[in-house]
Amino acid sequence: MKAIVVTDQAAGSAGMKLVERPEPQTSRLASLEGANYGDVVVEVHASGFTWDELDWPSTWIDRLGRDRTPSIPGHEVAGVVTALSYGTAGLSVGQRVFGLTDWTRDGTLAEYVVVEARNLAPLPGDVDFTTGAAIVMPGLTAWQGLFEHGRLQAGQSVLVHGAAGAVGSMASQLAHEAGAYVIGTGRAAGRQRALDFGVQEFVDLEKDKLDDVGGVDLVFDVFGGDIGTRSAGVIRAGGTLVTVAGPPEARPANGLAIDFVVEPNRAQLRPCPMW
Repeated sequence: MKAIVVTDQAAGSAGMKLVERPEPQTSRLASLEGANYGDVVVEVHASGFTWDELDWPSTWIDRLGRDRTPSIPGHEVAGVVTALSYGTAGLSVGQRVFGLTDWTRDGTLAEYVVVEARNLAPLPGDVDFTTGAAIVMPGLTAWQGLFEHGRLQAGQSVLVHGAAGAVGSMASQLAHEAGAYVIGTGRAAGRQRALDFGVQEFVDLEKDKLDDVGGVDLVFDVFGGDIGTRSAGVIRAGGTLVTVAGPPEARPANGLAIDFVVEPNRAQLRPCPMW
């Protein structure tokens, strides 16, 4: 099969090469001898690559710190199941699926990928493969940030940074659907896009004062740095700052600050209000 691999971290994206790699051995996968319980083979119809993925340690080493190159990047996938490992349940051959693959296994920039079945969900018939692959990472990131870590509830207020961006637009829509009051931030050019996604107020970070927002229950931060630090000051007592930009440099007074890395999750893909 054709796959894109990386071998040299210093080379960045210039070091990505299209090569021939062996296809997954489906007959061995399905046997008791070769079983990796819970795996399925997916014929990739669409995949995603995150812009800073080549900086992630998991692209280069496994969980024990061992070199795993040449590795195949990409973790978002949409495609069709072509084989099941021994003992796998919940999916079937020929089924359309989408999901997020494990960080330390070969990824989705290939014609086929081996994925744990628990990381995949059925792809609705009215959703095309490209959309399915594109929505996985920002969708799960937004869902987990808002509801798992931020514990957002109807009637609360949430400040979503980058509300017109990939993750921010998903967070804005999900928060709006959940009955929250949504304040979005970004550049002026993204104002109307953010409003279309359910934002009720928009803050232009280049002109408006973030401090004027007042007290909110939750901040969903994708920027970090100075914006993340300033965001801690607009959270009311008992509120939460949730960020995907690394450990927060400031914490809200009488509140929580949480940074997280998105995780694959079949259950969270199934009830997505976007469907």
